[in-house]
Amino acid sequence: MTLALFDLDHTLLPIDSDYAWGVFTTTIGWTDPVAFAQRNDEFFAHYKAGTLDIHDYVRFATDALRQQGAANAAQAHDRFMDTVVRPAIRPEALALVRRHQQAGDAVVIVTATNEFVTRPIAGAFGVDELIAVELERGPDGWINGEIRGVPSAREGKVARVEQWLAARGLGWRDVESTFYTDSINDLALMEKVDHPVATNPDDRLRAVAAGRGWRILDLFPKIS
Repeated sequence: MTLALFDLDHTLLPIDSDYAWGVFTTTIGWTDPVAFAQRNDEFFAHYKAGTLDIHDYVRFATDALRQQGAANAAQAHDRFMDTVVRPAIRPEALALVRRHQQAGDAVVIVTATNEFVTRPIAGAFGVDELIAVELERGPDGWINGEIRGVPSAREGKVARVEQWLAARGLGWRDVESTFYTDSINDLALMEKVDHPVATNPDDRLRAVAAGRGWRILDLFPKIS
Protein backbone atom coordinates (compact mmCIF):
# COMPACT_ATOMS: atom_id res chain seq x y z
CA MET A 1 0.00 0.00 0.00
CA THR A 2 1.11 3.53 -0.79
CA LEU A 3 -0.14 5.72 2.04
CA ALA A 4 -0.55 9.49 1.98
CA LEU A 5 -1.14 11.03 5.41
CA PHE A 6 -2.20 14.65 5.78
CA ASP A 7 -2.38 16.90 8.79
CA LEU A 8 -5.34 19.26 8.43
CA ASP A 9 -4.95 22.67 10.07
CA HIS A 10 -2.44 24.95 8.32
CA THR A 11 -1.51 22.00 6.11
CA LEU A 12 -4.55 21.33 3.93
CA LEU A 13 -6.43 24.31 5.37
CA PRO A 14 -4.88 27.78 5.71
CA ILE A 15 -6.74 28.14 9.02
CA ASP A 16 -6.90 26.24 12.30
CA SER A 17 -10.35 24.65 12.15
CA ASP A 18 -10.53 24.02 15.90
CA TYR A 19 -9.68 27.62 16.74
CA ALA A 20 -11.98 28.92 14.00
CA TRP A 21 -14.87 26.80 15.30
CA GLY A 22 -14.39 28.32 18.73
CA VAL A 23 -14.50 31.82 17.29
CA PHE A 24 -17.59 30.90 15.28
CA THR A 25 -19.44 29.76 18.39
CA THR A 26 -18.97 33.20 19.92
CA THR A 27 -20.39 34.87 16.82
CA ILE A 28 -23.59 32.84 17.13
CA GLY A 29 -23.94 33.63 20.82
CA TRP A 30 -22.98 30.29 22.36
CA THR A 31 -20.15 31.66 24.48
CA ASP A 32 -19.09 34.89 26.13
CA PRO A 33 -16.83 36.49 23.51
CA VAL A 34 -14.31 38.02 25.91
CA ALA A 35 -13.91 35.09 28.30
CA PHE A 36 -13.91 32.50 25.53
CA ALA A 37 -11.42 34.39 23.37
CA GLN A 38 -9.00 34.70 26.29
CA ARG A 39 -9.11 30.98 27.07
CA ASN A 40 -9.04 30.00 23.39
CA ASP A 41 -5.97 32.15 22.78
CA GLU A 42 -4.24 30.63 25.82
CA PHE A 43 -4.85 27.09 24.58
CA PHE A 44 -3.75 28.01 21.05
CA ALA A 45 -0.50 29.44 22.40
CA HIS A 46 0.13 26.21 24.32
CA TYR A 47 -0.54 24.23 21.14
CA LYS A 48 1.99 26.23 19.14
CA ALA A 49 4.50 25.84 21.98
CA GLY A 50 3.93 22.08 22.17
CA THR A 51 2.66 22.26 25.77
CA LEU A 52 -1.07 21.75 25.25
CA ASP A 53 -2.95 19.48 27.67
CA ILE A 54 -5.33 18.07 25.09
CA HIS A 55 -7.76 16.63 27.64
CA ASP A 56 -8.25 20.04 29.27
CA TYR A 57 -8.57 21.64 25.86
CA VAL A 58 -11.19 19.20 24.59
CA ARG A 59 -13.31 19.73 27.71
CA PHE A 60 -13.13 23.47 27.08
CA ALA A 61 -13.67 23.25 23.32
CA THR A 62 -16.71 20.97 23.56
CA ASP A 63 -18.43 22.66 26.50
CA ALA A 64 -20.80 24.71 24.34
CA LEU A 65 -21.53 21.68 22.16
CA ARG A 66 -22.54 19.65 25.18
CA GLN A 67 -24.92 22.36 26.30
CA GLN A 68 -26.47 22.91 22.87
CA GLY A 69 -27.18 19.27 22.06
CA ALA A 70 -26.75 17.27 18.89
CA ALA A 71 -29.39 18.92 16.69
CA ASN A 72 -28.30 22.51 17.33
CA ALA A 73 -24.65 21.47 17.02
CA ALA A 74 -25.20 19.88 13.62
CA GLN A 75 -27.06 22.92 12.29
CA ALA A 76 -24.33 25.24 13.56
CA HIS A 77 -21.62 23.13 11.96
CA ASP A 78 -23.41 23.32 8.60
CA ARG A 79 -23.25 27.11 8.86
CA PHE A 80 -19.60 26.91 9.93
CA MET A 81 -18.78 24.86 6.84
CA ASP A 82 -20.60 27.29 4.54
CA THR A 83 -19.28 30.53 6.00
CA VAL A 84 -15.80 29.64 7.28
CA VAL A 85 -14.40 26.36 5.99
CA ARG A 86 -15.43 26.05 2.35
CA PRO A 87 -14.34 29.62 1.51
CA ALA A 88 -10.93 28.78 3.03
CA ILE A 89 -10.31 25.58 1.05
CA ARG A 90 -7.56 26.30 -1.45
CA PRO A 91 -7.43 24.74 -4.93
CA GLU A 92 -3.76 23.88 -4.39
CA ALA A 93 -4.69 21.71 -1.41
CA LEU A 94 -7.53 20.00 -3.23
CA ALA A 95 -5.24 19.32 -6.18
CA LEU A 96 -2.59 17.74 -3.93
CA VAL A 97 -5.13 15.39 -2.37
CA ARG A 98 -6.56 14.51 -5.80
CA ARG A 99 -3.10 13.67 -7.20
CA HIS A 100 -2.59 11.10 -4.47
CA GLN A 101 -6.08 9.69 -4.93
CA GLN A 102 -5.67 9.44 -8.70
CA ALA A 103 -2.35 7.66 -8.19
CA GLY A 104 -4.24 5.02 -6.21
CA ASP A 105 -2.78 5.99 -2.84
CA ALA A 106 -4.68 5.45 0.38
CA VAL A 107 -5.36 8.98 1.66
CA VAL A 108 -5.89 9.61 5.37
CA ILE A 109 -6.29 12.89 7.25
CA VAL A 110 -4.60 12.68 10.67
CA THR A 111 -5.50 15.59 12.93
CA ALA A 112 -5.37 16.61 16.57
CA THR A 113 -8.72 18.36 16.16
CA ASN A 114 -11.79 16.46 17.32
CA GLU A 115 -13.99 14.35 15.06
CA PHE A 116 -17.06 16.57 15.41
CA VAL A 117 -15.26 19.54 13.87
CA THR A 118 -13.24 17.62 11.29
CA ARG A 119 -15.43 14.85 9.85
CA PRO A 120 -17.38 17.22 7.55
CA ILE A 121 -14.13 18.96 6.59
CA ALA A 122 -12.56 15.66 5.53
CA GLY A 123 -15.69 15.07 3.47
CA ALA A 124 -15.26 18.44 1.76
CA PHE A 125 -11.81 17.27 0.66
CA GLY A 126 -13.28 14.01 -0.59
CA VAL A 127 -11.39 11.99 2.03
CA ASP A 128 -13.23 9.15 3.73
CA GLU A 129 -10.47 8.04 6.08
CA LEU A 130 -10.11 10.34 9.09
CA ILE A 131 -8.00 9.86 12.20
CA ALA A 132 -9.10 12.55 14.66
CA VAL A 133 -9.55 12.98 18.39
CA GLU A 134 -12.49 10.71 19.20
CA LEU A 135 -15.07 11.92 21.69
CA GLU A 136 -16.67 9.84 24.41
CA ARG A 137 -20.45 9.79 24.60
CA GLY A 138 -22.60 9.56 27.68
CA PRO A 139 -25.73 7.47 28.31
CA ASP A 140 -27.77 9.97 26.30
CA GLY A 141 -25.62 9.32 23.21
CA TRP A 142 -24.17 12.83 23.16
CA ILE A 143 -20.57 13.85 23.82
CA ASN A 144 -19.50 14.30 27.44
CA GLY A 145 -16.28 16.29 27.03
CA GLU A 146 -13.86 13.39 27.43
CA ILE A 147 -11.59 11.77 24.86
CA ARG A 148 -12.12 8.17 23.81
CA GLY A 149 -8.94 6.16 23.37
CA VAL A 150 -5.59 7.62 22.36
CA PRO A 151 -5.80 11.26 21.26
CA SER A 152 -4.31 11.79 17.81
CA ALA A 153 -1.87 14.47 18.96
CA ARG A 154 1.94 14.50 18.97
CA GLU A 155 3.17 10.92 19.58
CA GLY A 156 -0.46 9.84 19.67
CA LYS A 157 -0.63 10.33 15.92
CA VAL A 158 1.91 7.53 15.49
CA ALA A 159 -0.10 5.24 17.76
CA ARG A 160 -3.37 5.99 15.97
CA VAL A 161 -1.89 5.43 12.51
CA GLU A 162 -0.46 2.14 13.75
CA GLN A 163 -3.94 1.18 14.97
CA TRP A 164 -5.37 2.11 11.57
CA LEU A 165 -2.77 -0.05 9.83
CA ALA A 166 -3.22 -2.97 12.22
CA ALA A 167 -6.97 -2.97 11.60
CA ARG A 168 -6.09 -3.70 7.96
CA GLY A 169 -3.54 -6.35 8.79
CA LEU A 170 -0.65 -4.03 7.98
CA GLY A 171 2.40 -2.52 9.65
CA TRP A 172 4.86 0.19 8.67
CA ARG A 173 6.92 -2.27 6.64
CA ASP A 174 3.90 -3.05 4.48
CA VAL A 175 3.38 0.51 3.28
CA GLU A 176 5.30 3.27 1.58
CA SER A 177 4.21 6.30 3.56
CA THR A 178 4.23 10.06 3.05
CA PHE A 179 3.14 12.59 5.68
CA TYR A 180 2.40 16.26 5.07
CA THR A 181 2.32 18.59 8.08
CA ASP A 182 3.07 22.16 9.07
CA SER A 183 3.75 21.57 12.75
CA ILE A 184 6.70 20.65 14.93
CA ASN A 185 4.09 18.93 17.12
CA ASP A 186 4.01 16.20 14.47
CA LEU A 187 7.72 15.47 14.53
CA ALA A 188 7.22 11.92 15.84
CA LEU A 189 5.11 10.93 12.83
CA MET A 190 7.41 12.79 10.46
CA GLU A 191 10.28 10.65 11.73
CA LYS A 192 8.25 7.45 11.27
CA VAL A 193 7.18 7.75 7.63
CA ASP A 194 9.26 7.11 4.52
CA HIS A 195 8.68 10.53 2.99
CA PRO A 196 8.16 13.43 5.43
CA VAL A 197 7.02 16.66 3.77
CA ALA A 198 7.15 19.87 5.81
CA THR A 199 4.13 21.68 4.37
CA ASN A 200 3.69 25.39 5.07
CA PRO A 201 5.98 24.62 8.03
CA ASP A 202 6.26 26.61 11.23
CA ASP A 203 9.71 28.04 11.90
CA ARG A 204 10.86 25.13 14.05
CA LEU A 205 9.75 22.45 11.64
CA ARG A 206 11.23 24.34 8.71
CA ALA A 207 14.59 24.38 10.48
CA VAL A 208 14.41 20.67 11.27
CA ALA A 209 13.37 19.82 7.72
CA ALA A 210 16.17 21.89 6.23
CA GLY A 211 18.70 20.28 8.55
CA ARG A 212 17.57 16.75 7.72
CA GLY A 213 17.07 17.25 4.02
CA TRP A 214 13.32 16.70 4.14
CA ARG A 215 11.16 18.11 1.40
CA ILE A 216 9.64 21.53 2.16
CA LEU A 217 6.40 22.42 0.40
CA ASP A 218 4.98 25.93 0.65
CA LEU A 219 1.52 25.07 -0.62
CA PHE A 220 -0.14 28.39 0.20
CA PRO A 221 0.34 31.40 2.48
CA LYS A 222 -0.92 30.90 6.02
CA ILE A 223 -3.59 33.01 7.62
CA SER A 224 -4.31 33.04 11.35
